[in-house]
Amino acid sequence: MPDNQNFVPLAERLPGQSDWSYVVLAEKKLLQTKTEKPYFRITLQDNTRKISFPLWQDSRFFHDCQHHWCIGSFYKVYGRYLETDFGPQIEIRQFESVTDDDYQNGFHENVCLPQADSPCEELFDSLLELVQKEIDFQPLADFVVTIYQQNRSTLLLLPAATQNHHTFLGGYLTHVLSVTETAVYLAEKYIRQNPEMNPPLEKDLVVAGAALHDIGKLRELELKVSAASYTPAGELIGHILQGRDILRETQTELGNPLSQEMLLRLEHIIVSHQRLPEWGSPKPPMTPEALLVHYADDIDAKFQIFYETYQQEKTDAPFTQRQPPLRQRLFRGLKPRPKNDSTENP
Repeated sequence: MPDNQNFVPLAERLPGQSDWSYVVLAEKKLLQTKTEKPYFRITLQDNTRKISFPLWQDSRFFHDCQHHWCIGSFYKVYGRYLETDFGPQIEIRQFESVTDDDYQNGFHENVCLPQADSPCEELFDSLLELVQKEIDFQPLADFVVTIYQQNRSTLLLLPAATQNHHTFLGGYLTHVLSVTETAVYLAEKYIRQNPEMNPPLEKDLVVAGAALHDIGKLRELELKVSAASYTPAGELIGHILQGRDILRETQTELGNPLSQEMLLRLEHIIVSHQRLPEWGSPKPPMTPEALLVHYADDIDAKFQIFYETYQQEKTDAPFTQRQPPLRQRLFRGLKPRPKNDSTENP
């Protein structure tokens, strides 16, 4: 066991090397093997990476994990980092709680909590500025802004999901702002290309729908120390129907500022934005506005998976490991390339 504790972020660990890292225990699940032997699947994370791997029953840490390791608590872990066919793992050799001495030596919780690249206050203000700029019908713009202002403190920190994409603090705002920016571009593009469309594509609805498409996550998710988890309502109902509930409640609270048809079309964007029943949508997009919001949302989530996979996997292999949300591996290139090198052909 080393005497000198030099802490290395998870994203900077190299295969085969043993290092210390500060982490938060983000998840701990008791499972069984095919032969019904218990094991834990644990998830450790810092603000650079998240790693999930099994802790087997014969590990000397199994008892401590079962009885003493707490989800959301901060730890320092020492062990050998491995890249395996089942993903990255750490052969744990020491696992200790963070102490007052660590804080005095410079430890801060932020080193364990992934966060948005931009300040969340700036993301929030940028989204509302975009809504007010791009929505011409003022009652609709006020409708969207009211929902956001009433939930500002929660939305400043909320991740976009519990897994797969934008799972960091501020991930919701990062994702929704990006989706809304893409939706503005798509709406303007197709309005220019289809001036005779009847009924016409309504940009106001596209922008409002993009800004509100995930608003039900206010009730689907609750923020823990390290990440978001599902509320009982989130597990039983999900964010899509709760998003529609928020729209209806706001319509009543504000004295019915939207026409019956406008509210219906906005509700449809919320209900259909994931398109397929297996993804949570009871109806597919049946209006052009809903179609554009769906694809703006879909591409942003999937591109984030590409980005995070490329950032996290330290390999020179042509392909990454299989990404379950995409049901495929990702191609990196035939040979290693320096970061930000856009001049060399693959």
